[in-house]
Amino acid sequence: MQAFEWIHKLMEEMNTEIACIRLGNVHVIPVTSPELACLFLKEHDSIFSSRPICMSASLVSNGYLASTFAPMGDQWMKMRRVLASHVLSQTSLQWLRPKRDEEADHILRFIYNQCINQSSTRIINMRKLTRYHCANVIKNMIFSKRLFVNEDEDEKQVNALFILFEYFHSFGISDYLPWLSAFDLDGHTAILKNAFATTSKYIDHEVDKRIQMWKDGNKFVEEDILDVFIMLKDTNGNPLLNVKEIKDQVLEMMLAAIDNPSNAVEWTMREMLNQPNIMQRAIEEFDTIVGSNRLVQETELPRLNYVKACIKESFRLHPVAAFNAPHVSTNDATVGKYFIPKGSLVLLSRLGLGRNPRVWEDPLKFKPERHLLGDGEVVLTDSELRMLSFSTGRRGCPAVKLGSTITTMLLARLLQGFAWSSPPKSPYSNDVFGCYSLCNKPLLAPAKPRLSKDMYP
Repeated sequence: MQAFEWIHKLMEEMNTEIACIRLGNVHVIPVTSPELACLFLKEHDSIFSSRPICMSASLVSNGYLASTFAPMGDQWMKMRRVLASHVLSQTSLQWLRPKRDEEADHILRFIYNQCINQSSTRIINMRKLTRYHCANVIKNMIFSKRLFVNEDEDEKQVNALFILFEYFHSFGISDYLPWLSAFDLDGHTAILKNAFATTSKYIDHEVDKRIQMWKDGNKFVEEDILDVFIMLKDTNGNPLLNVKEIKDQVLEMMLAAIDNPSNAVEWTMREMLNQPNIMQRAIEEFDTIVGSNRLVQETELPRLNYVKACIKESFRLHPVAAFNAPHVSTNDATVGKYFIPKGSLVLLSRLGLGRNPRVWEDPLKFKPERHLLGDGEVVLTDSELRMLSFSTGRRGCPAVKLGSTITTMLLARLLQGFAWSSPPKSPYSNDVFGCYSLCNKPLLAPAKPRLSKDMYP
């Protein structure tokens, strides 16, 4: 049993939405109450905005250089400001849209070619497809490059990124008992170091080569995010970011852009195949809003409310991780009626919030219509923290717009471009969806083109 499973089972047995578990010298506070979550991330956000100092986060972030893992302080503020002002602003996202459009067209072409080579129907590994697509989107935006240049190396890179995501803040022994770190009793340190070396090898090569191009005068125009990072200047005209900061922020962006969107789309497809009426309703929305004579574009995503409701339901029911990244209290605090000691780790449970039976009717049932709010636009976040798709507050995800766009566009193109059917002899029963364990088996689904041949780019 994984750590997140026994924590949730313990809270269920205690019939509580907040608990205190002592791990080593650390008070770990898991939370499944949206009201308390709002208190932690809104009313008391200034106290709970920092991150813990621990082995796993230090390794993944190369010493807390980027924004997500860094404790509160000047380094965090610097990197956060860079992302908000120069990379994830509305202007920057619009500037980089052609790269996302290129990948949206490519995913259609890739699946279509697979189908044609197999007499119009092909079994698609949805996990590999979604992960590779999201990796291509962010690599194109950062490096103006994509995968499938060297398939073996590409697979190693993507797998290594998911290993890093799986093992940072993963209840490793040395995160809570630092004096045992030299022994690596659970093997987490070795696993993280190997995965970090794999991802760093590619990133280091690309960053070093690009910096040299600018120094040699072989580059004159900023074409992607890496160029922006390299050319940022401080008030004295010196480079704002050093080489290590650039490399670490690139790695962090790749981690953030691949895991959450790919997981949400795979689960949405899995649930739609389990309930074909839901998929049919989504397709009917396409036919009404977009039609069958042109491909859906980013500008039309705000009108695809049912499609986004399906994605939001996947974020609620099948989060990519059981807990949000930990928040550490910088002072003693009283939250609600609970005293939280300084140094405590607060873990907001994505699983517990999204499946809280006090909050959600039929919490284990996939019901996208619960997110439809009259004529209002469906967004993938929840301001009342009844679920966590992207975090909020000072440490909230700065890439909510980008992540929402990548996720929705991927699902939209998959549904518009192909007719999908359930895997042969492998029905997905409801008990798979009801357990706390995240699904380890990838979705293998037959695909068949549903548009005219000239629609595929």
